[in-house]
Amino acid sequence: MSDDAPDEEGGELASFLPYQLSVTSNAVSSLIAERYRKRFGLKIPEWRVMAVLGDAEATGGSLTQRGLTAATVMDKVAVNRAARVLEERGLIARVPNPGDGRSHLLALTAEGRAIHAEVMPLARATERELLEGFEGGEEARLRDLLARLRARAMRLADPAPEGPEQD
Repeated sequence: MSDDAPDEEGGELASFLPYQLSVTSNAVSSLIAERYRKRFGLKIPEWRVMAVLGDAEATGGSLTQRGLTAATVMDKVAVNRAARVLEERGLIARVPNPGDGRSHLLALTAEGRAIHAEVMPLARATERELLEGFEGGEEARLRDLLARLRARAMRLADPAPEGPEQD
């Protein structure tokens, strides 16, 4: 390794927030995914699609593939690929969209709901393990900071107009 190459503990990249968030997200996702990959044969994008669909269904909603892309903040190609794999496995189904005949809603099948019901407790247990070392209000503070950071990033990516245009 050269003298100017940063290692995990130092260097400009290691202190760059987007890099830290990405590496942390990948580490956490990989840990959770490994725990259910062997049992359910799901990759991270496939599980994310199932998790979002399960949440939507729990609140009485459903999503189009475009809605899934927005909800997962994943690339539309990755969502399309994951949805296709899940549909081929019989874990999700396309159903007519009464609000727009040009699109379909995606929904978990009975088998998909059964897997979702098994995986979510496993994912939550892993989450508890990850947060065991946190003290007092640190977990709540972390969640708040992450929500604020995500909201800010979304505003910066798609700024709303500042009001009516002036002549």
